[in-house]
Amino acid sequence: MREKQPRFVVTFRTTAEAMAMEKRCRDSGVPGRLIPLPRAISAGCGMCWSAPDGSREAVEELLMTSGFRVDGLYDMLL
Repeated sequence: MREKQPRFVVTFRTTAEAMAMEKRCRDSGVPGRLIPLPRAISAGCGMCWSAPDGSREAVEELLMTSGFRVDGLYDMLL
């Protein structure tokens, strides 16, 4: 079994927004990946963005400059 790591998770209202976040992060060099929405979080979309511990500032800056409609921001062990 894999050891859980601290992650910064961003949830979105739609899958399209989550996929747009993936493209924007990849183009900007911001680390992370799309993952299925953890059961501990309730949101309107089945996908979310998971970024490694320590990259919260970079992700939040990208969110503010990109105009994404975020459903929630979470610090979790995944």
